[in-house]
Amino acid sequence: MIELKHIYYTIKDGDKEKTILNDVNCIFLDNCITAITGQNGSGKSTLTKIIIGIISPTSGKIYFNGKDITNLSIDERARLGITYAFQQPITFSGITIKELIDIASKEDNSIPKACEYLSRVGICAKDYISREFDKTLSGGEQKRIELALTLAKKGECIIFDEPEAGIDLWSFDRLNDLFEKNICYIVVSHQTQLLKRADKILVLDDGKISAYGDSKDIISHLQSYQCKRVGED
Repeated sequence: MIELKHIYYTIKDGDKEKTILNDVNCIFLDNCITAITGQNGSGKSTLTKIIIGIISPTSGKIYFNGKDITNLSIDERARLGITYAFQQPITFSGITIKELIDIASKEDNSIPKACEYLSRVGICAKDYISREFDKTLSGGEQKRIELALTLAKKGECIIFDEPEAGIDLWSFDRLNDLFEKNICYIVVSHQTQLLKRADKILVLDDGKISAYGDSKDIISHLQSYQCKRVGED
């Protein structure tokens, strides 16, 4: 379980300070898929980067399974079981995809076992297992392999930042199959298909939580709000 208490994040904007996150308080439960959504610039990616430790909050506290991790590094959080799938995957020339799966899972996987991770993200494992994870792969291929590596890490809390980005429609349909209900999932997404798969939805608006609750209730709220805005125009 991840708990955020009074999270603020501000940056310098010329001579002034700009607030990106404003007193965010929320709990991401175990055995639960929580989707974070909102307009561009609402603070979604900033919030996930604070959870993973890429950036530090200006103030506030972060707890993982009751432990204060506010001042822990990315590596320390990863060792505790917090895993992050980047929106734009990082490539590694000279290292095969099989080797990366072994590094992610911290074990020497058999070829069939390594291929299972690739098959789960909708790609033909035999065509990729011996390839290098470099820029010769398309953006969609890189994204799917990044998702496979994230699954191989077997974290207690897995954070996906817009997992649908760069994924073709066939593979997008397979994304729903990635989520097992045995750990804490946090998914940043705009896609209704993924939002419907979530148990809970948290809506950010200008750095604040504007709505939180069961997915069907929040989706109805969002649709009603969008219709109202269209009617006002």
